[in-house]
Amino acid sequence: MNSREKLVKFLTELSRIILGITFVFSGFVKAVDPLGFTYKIQDYLVSFNLPGLFHLALPAAVALVVLEFLLGVFLLLGIYRKTTVRLTAVFMAFFIPLTLWIALKNPVKDCGCFGDALIISNWETFYKNIVLGVCAVILLRYSPRITSLFSVGTAWKAGVFTAVFGLAFSIYNVVKLPVFDFRPYHIGANITENMYIDPAKADVVENVFIYSKNGVEQEFTEENYPWNDSTWTFVEMKTKLIQEGERPRIEDFQISALVYDSLLQGFVAGDDITQQLLSDTGYQFLMVSHSLEEMNKSHLDDFRKVAGFAQKNGYDFYCLTSSTVDFIDAWNARNSVGFRFAHTDERVLKTMIRSNPGLLLLSGGTVINKWDDSEVPDFESERGKSLLKDIGWKMNFWGKLIVILLIFIVPLLLIKLEEFKEKRSEFLAKNKGYNKEI
Repeated sequence: MNSREKLVKFLTELSRIILGITFVFSGFVKAVDPLGFTYKIQDYLVSFNLPGLFHLALPAAVALVVLEFLLGVFLLLGIYRKTTVRLTAVFMAFFIPLTLWIALKNPVKDCGCFGDALIISNWETFYKNIVLGVCAVILLRYSPRITSLFSVGTAWKAGVFTAVFGLAFSIYNVVKLPVFDFRPYHIGANITENMYIDPAKADVVENVFIYSKNGVEQEFTEENYPWNDSTWTFVEMKTKLIQEGERPRIEDFQISALVYDSLLQGFVAGDDITQQLLSDTGYQFLMVSHSLEEMNKSHLDDFRKVAGFAQKNGYDFYCLTSSTVDFIDAWNARNSVGFRFAHTDERVLKTMIRSNPGLLLLSGGTVINKWDDSEVPDFESERGKSLLKDIGWKMNFWGKLIVILLIFIVPLLLIKLEEFKEKRSEFLAKNKGYNKEI
């Protein structure tokens, strides 16, 4: 192999690895939270003025993350080389112009290509896709040089297993809470701390004063505006961004209580109880339902029991929702729950927990634990009472990741081992026949 062939082989394998790792990582972190990717797709549909397609967002999200994960694994394994490379090239040919448009128009803050695990700017996303596009072009030209880790006879087994794993993992994270929670409301997170940013690291802004004189408007700063010159007429004040700084992980967390008015026979807006809840060192049980209209009521009795337990022990229980007051009135009357309700922004509620409804347990602004509706515990039981004592036990990040990797890698190794045994048997059979002839 001459130097040119070595260089081509090196670039081919490097491109395969870069594309493979990126696609696997991108597909995996979105498969961890398909509902989060669904909400991102809905944001795009809003920007395209296509809200009528919202019902397709979840199936599209699952299909895309499984396809992306599948292509990444196939690239790393070197199987179905021509088909995989062509599909990857089509993938990049679609997303490069799309991410350029997103970078130019900025319809959403970030593209969501790596979910909540790694947030990058729209321009960084476009530059990343340019690099991946170059890698895809190289693979299109030299796909036969990709090293395959499986033979033709066993590649289909690795492919089927990868597809089943990706689909099952995605669906699990839709039905249950995400295996990994990268959002600022994860177990152990302090909401108050996530709402704070060091002023020295915040945006640098400047107040600009606009005054008018003889029909001509002029801008002034705080140092030179003509506050004592009556010949100038104040028009308005603007805030100009001088330098963009860091932003707090939580910017719009606000809870407004709803109070039942006996005269009006319905709920009316009450006080802002955000700081009251976050500063209370007792326990607060927050039933989160971003939409009562779409809420799954299968486990509503479990939430009633939690509300009763909270009332009995002097703890706060609120049902946080973004539904309208009129619908809350009708829903409460229809289901006879007797909950205390509060209004919160829909996007915030969807970020807090990927379950409708779900339950958060807070103390001093810290998320002690969280459950989807099917796992709400009975706090009257000994197990339930023990959940109040410490921050919810969850296997740490690396422990979970190792378990998932083993579930994925071990079957692939077994398939490879089966292939090795078959080749060894064929080799021994050939040599046995050869020795008999001798």
